[in-house]
Amino acid sequence: MTQKIAILTGGGDCAGLNSAVKWITKTALDPQLATHRNESFEVIGIKDGWKGLIEVEPEDPASVAKWVEPLDELIVRTWDRYGGTHLGTSRTNPFNPKDDQSERCVANIRGLGLTAIVAIGGEDTLSVAHKLYNLGQKVVGIPKTIDRDLNATDYTLGYDTALNVITEEVDRLRTTAGSHNRIFVVEVMGRHAGWLALEGGQASGAHIILVPEYDFDVGKVADLLRRRREAGVRYDVVVVSEGAKPRGQGEIYLSDKTDGFGHKVLGGIGLSLAKEIERLTGFETRHVVLSHIQRGGHPSARDRLMGRYFGIAAVDLILEEDFGRMVSYRNGQIGSVPLKQAIDKLYLVDTKTQYDVERYNGRRSSLVPKL
Repeated sequence: MTQKIAILTGGGDCAGLNSAVKWITKTALDPQLATHRNESFEVIGIKDGWKGLIEVEPEDPASVAKWVEPLDELIVRTWDRYGGTHLGTSRTNPFNPKDDQSERCVANIRGLGLTAIVAIGGEDTLSVAHKLYNLGQKVVGIPKTIDRDLNATDYTLGYDTALNVITEEVDRLRTTAGSHNRIFVVEVMGRHAGWLALEGGQASGAHIILVPEYDFDVGKVADLLRRRREAGVRYDVVVVSEGAKPRGQGEIYLSDKTDGFGHKVLGGIGLSLAKEIERLTGFETRHVVLSHIQRGGHPSARDRLMGRYFGIAAVDLILEEDFGRMVSYRNGQIGSVPLKQAIDKLYLVDTKTQYDVERYNGRRSSLVPKL
């Protein structure tokens, strides 16, 4: 019996995706495993996420060639070395209330003869996977988001590489900041969760870190910077999440356009904050938006390894016919959780235990209280 597995990547690209695709493919096509289980697998990649499953016409060879890529060990051999996603991605939502394409998506899954789907993505991509599972489709998920905001897993693909990019770029900014006696405001990604700002800021030694989980007082930010100058510090770095908000204000958006999941594009808090700091302190202030630089580049060792572990585990779930679940990493172990648990709520910075609301930085106490 031959089973047909489809792999897709949805949402924002990041490092580690190609590694996961590689190891799903290699594991599913492993001849030794095939001998033990008395069945074989065919593996295909779906182009551009859920969009590919909506647009493909299974009866049209040209359409299939456009939206479906057959995968084997030779094709994916070197994929884990590269960032982004060779399969392409999109923010298409088959369940978009403005244009519901879920029935077409399900029909195309059947038309392609798919036995199972591995969806690699974040909250939005996996919410689609969960809905399709509820419609009777055999789906498993792999967690991917540089924001690391998925519940029920300690790690999501792309996070470590993005963290290293932030650390490296802030280190570079110190050269010019110190030379010109300036303050630099560095805007990083993080819509609802401030992990990239918090841990990237701590790793790079930022003096002030601002996260979406705690609305900040601009006047207090200015005071903290003044004190540093009075202490003789020539420059400072402020790291701010794109979703961070000044107290009493809302998020700042680049435009009012929304994607298929109803999200507006965040951006502009770095520029706004830099202007306010310069106005309140008189210190020369510049801003830098790292934006999609955080997603790009070669994957870190950790993202390559986690892509491998997650990919192998996804095939294990298919072999066990344990569908409707997401591969997870908890307490140093690879496991799985129901998709519903993964998307039920976001994993956010706990401002009571992980963030110093007085210093606007990471806490300086790490020990867990004794029982």
